[in-house]
Amino acid sequence: MKYHPDPKGDRRLFGARYRQNSIVSKSFGILADRPECYLYSPVLGCTITGVPRQDITRHYSARQALRLLHQDRGLAGQHTVSKDLLALIDHITDAGHADLFGVTGSFLVGCFNTRSDIDLVCYGTAGYDAARRLFKTKRLIRPYAGDDLMRLYLRRAKYMEGSGFDALIRQEQRKFQGLTATAEAHINCEPLRDDDDPAFVRMTAKEIGDVTLLAKVTDHAQGLATPALYGVEVTTILSATVDEPDRFARRITHLRSYLGAYTGTFRAGDTVHVAGKLVHLYHGDHSCFGVELTPWNTGTSYLANLTG
Repeated sequence: MKYHPDPKGDRRLFGARYRQNSIVSKSFGILADRPECYLYSPVLGCTITGVPRQDITRHYSARQALRLLHQDRGLAGQHTVSKDLLALIDHITDAGHADLFGVTGSFLVGCFNTRSDIDLVCYGTAGYDAARRLFKTKRLIRPYAGDDLMRLYLRRAKYMEGSGFDALIRQEQRKFQGLTATAEAHINCEPLRDDDDPAFVRMTAKEIGDVTLLAKVTDHAQGLATPALYGVEVTTILSATVDEPDRFARRITHLRSYLGAYTGTFRAGDTVHVAGKLVHLYHGDHSCFGVELTPWNTGTSYLANLTG
């Protein structure tokens, strides 16, 4: 749950005040009076939160939001960050890439303010390539560098507690993110899979326990878009909540994350320190063990950090 009604919130939606939520697992407390919003997901292998279908009053399209903001510039407001967003949308549209990008976050639902970030998504391989070119356009986006690196570190470290500065910055610089040209607002673009991407079709999971380990990344081809899936080879299991954890070491072959925190952050050959949920993954007629990095229903920080 990204936004929820709160009389002390600083966002306005549907004529009421809303508060922003950036922690996935906090949704359970927010929805404590709505237990019908708790459901078990066989795809994720755990209980998550979701809105009952009959309670959904509006669907949002990131692609459509980009087109509407281009057509009616007043929808973006008059903030400095709004002008930066419109300049980006103009650039994307002029390049013929409007179908490859979408606008998410506060500018998608219309509850932005002067402190808002710019959140974009791009779709598929073509979108990934277009985003790579976009983030090299320095008249629009300035990469994090110098003193701004501490700003980026503090932004991410609050969600990735225990991450060292050098390792975190190294993996964060592999993402599409930076600062806008005028407002110096944070901007990021999360690569998403094509609508017909088969990688996660028929994939289900079962939770087993928590595990901390060291692993070498063997394949990052499926880790460049969300959901991210990395091939790994475990070198050492450091701790686990299951008995005889070493029996799982050679059987753990994947890292998985449904959040953008780990999309595009690792490359084949990297060694990573991982703390996450040990899961058994089923994909059609095949199965394997993996580590889930998305903390759907726990306050525990699931982390994967570069080492060395």
